Amino acid sequence: MTTYLLEHAWVDGRVQDAVGIEVEDGRITAVEPNADHGGVRLRGLTLPGFANTHSHAFHRALRGRTQTDRGTFWTWREQMYAVAGRLDPDTYYQLAKATYTEMVAAGYTSVGEFHYLHHQPDGTPYADPNAMGNALLAAAHDAGIRITLLDTLYLSSGFGAAPEGVQRRFSDGTAEAWQERVSALSPDTGALIGVAAHSVRAVPADALKAFTPYVESGAPVHVHLSEQVKENADCVAVHGVTPTRLLADHDFLGPMTSAVHATHLSDEDIRLLGEAGVFASFCPTTERDLGDGIGPARALQQAGSTLTLGSDSHAVIDAFEEMRAVEMDERLATQARGHWTAAELLLAGTAHGHRSLGFADAGSIAVGQRADLVTIDLASPRTAGTGGDEHTAVFAAGGADVTHVVVDGRVVFEGDHGSVGRALSTAIEGIWT
Repeated sequence: MTTYLLEHAWVDGRVQDAVGIEVEDGRITAVEPNADHGGVRLRGLTLPGFANTHSHAFHRALRGRTQTDRGTFWTWREQMYAVAGRLDPDTYYQLAKATYTEMVAAGYTSVGEFHYLHHQPDGTPYADPNAMGNALLAAAHDAGIRITLLDTLYLSSGFGAAPEGVQRRFSDGTAEAWQERVSALSPDTGALIGVAAHSVRAVPADALKAFTPYVESGAPVHVHLSEQVKENADCVAVHGVTPTRLLADHDFLGPMTSAVHATHLSDEDIRLLGEAGVFASFCPTTERDLGDGIGPARALQQAGSTLTLGSDSHAVIDAFEEMRAVEMDERLATQARGHWTAAELLLAGTAHGHRSLGFADAGSIAVGQRADLVTIDLASPRTAGTGGDEHTAVFAAGGADVTHVVVDGRVVFEGDHGSVGRALSTAIEGIWT
């Protein structure tokens, strides 16, 4: 058993002082505010671990390289494909491990990896058909972060057209072949397998039925949804309905479905998503980087959806920036302040995110929960003088302020941000050279 004394901690929806906790077998077994006993002292503000609900690990190699010219999501996608064509299981492992380590250092304790880079560059399976997925599972294990591997179905380059170029790496050919490959995944303890439809562009309507057993079983099911206006227009042209309506008509929407981005929605789309009780996985730092637009986060919440947060393309990996960006973007869209409270955004980044990935027992400092602890410095140039409460966490702190991270009771980070950067440099240089 390990005993901690947290100088300040976010417990039961508010910051409390001198919180003593006991951890045994990776679980919190006791929580005592105003404690006076000893133990491992964590100075600063301790929060529950954050959940990154949408990641493409290989996109991390693009940071700083795709902002050199004008363009759109579609021109960015061609640059992304260039990276996708360079990776093999070994280089993917190295890049993913470094990326997941960066996540841990920023306070993430779980990640949902939206995985569609399955095969060799010409589309031929590796000797182990899950070599790339297993590389991601191993990388997460070695970086110390929990993972839900969201193995992704990708069959078309766009509304029935055959995959071309590097897209051949993404496709299993049929939904049945994809299901067979997914069924062979066997993760270690601490990892989960979920599934994803890449998008209504990449999964023909008749293949959406492949997701019915996963939706009915309560497994995490994710999908890119209405990130671009063009996707909506093309879907209406082909199917006569919006992407959301298409998913609803094929029973894809359920309480463990995550609609990723959900940016360009009609009022009916918002109603359908809310009535189904889906998670809305917003990725504000990517959505602004790609010029996607500002999604209707508050409207979705009011309709019945639950907000979660991801870092997607990893233009930024910072749980604190993702939280405050939701509020800041709503301010830009409405010219008004105060759409989301700090407590609501913390829940989106922690408990709600973990639940969407299948870890309902993570995301709060409470008895019976996984012992995930993220401590931030309250005397950094960003946090000094800000009050030291949940508003400091959401509206002042950054990933660089994280000093200590515990995942499932195991210390995985103790403030050495420099080593994280060096590992990233080595992994990324190995891809581009």
